[in-house]
This record gives sequence, C-alpha cells and structure tokens, in this order.
Amino acid sequence: MRKFLLVTSLFITAGLVTPGLTPSAAHADSASAVAGKMQVLPDGEAIYRHVCQSCHMPDGKGAVGAGAQFPALAGNPKLKSAEYPAYVVLNGFGGMPWFAGLLNDQQVANVVNYVRTHFGNHYTDALKPEDVSEMRPHLSVEEE
Repeated sequence: MRKFLLVTSLFITAGLVTPGLTPSAAHADSASAVAGKMQVLPDGEAIYRHVCQSCHMPDGKGAVGAGAQFPALAGNPKLKSAEYPAYVVLNGFGGMPWFAGLLNDQQVANVVNYVRTHFGNHYTDALKPEDVSEMRPHLSVEEE
C-alpha cells in the first residue's frame, strides 16, 4: 500500500494522473479518486515533460541538490545502448524509481527514443516496444 501511495503521489505531482474529483467523489478516499483516471501521454516528449524533467531538468542536464544527484541525459554515453535506459526506466536505479508498472511498452520505447535523439544525443537506432516487452520484469503472484 505504501508503494501505491508513493507512486500515486509521484504521478499526481508529475501530472500523469488527474484525480478528476466531482462533487460526489470529493469525499472519496484518495485511492478511489485516482483509480482509472490515467492521462494518456501521446509521445516520448510528453512523457519526458510529465515524468522525467522534474529530476533530469527540461534541458536534460540533470541537477544536484537536496542531498541527491540527478544524472544528465544530455550527451550521456550510457545512452549508446537503448537497452540501458530502458532497463533503468523499467527497474529504477539508485534513487530513480521504477516505472514498469506505470508505463506500457510503447511509452517506455517512446521516452527512451526521445531522450536518445534529443539533448545533444544522436542515437538513431530506435528501441521497439517488442524489445521493451522482453526486458520487462515479470513477477509471479508469490513475488508480489
């Protein structure tokens, strides 16, 4: 439950979830108010703007502060392989949260391709949703 609340609050802050409270729903608990109200983000740029740029900054140059370091994506040689940023988006790394349960394969591919072709990066070999699907962590009921 704690993970759900943390991720939900992150998405509300990032603008991915719109509670859409109506007068009758205004008194509902926060989980009920948010359930089923995910905003569809059309492309990698929109996903970056709503999910990534609050830490990696609008120019992709990252940031340091509040006891944390958010790595630059601009000119980052680790982006040479599309699998590396896809793995990090799906599974998280260090202080970065995982997004495997929040972004579908197409969205992960879109945001990875966007980052790899912007901010001074010129990696044009596109990541496909099928590639992401193969990398996605699959948990059994016992592991959840």
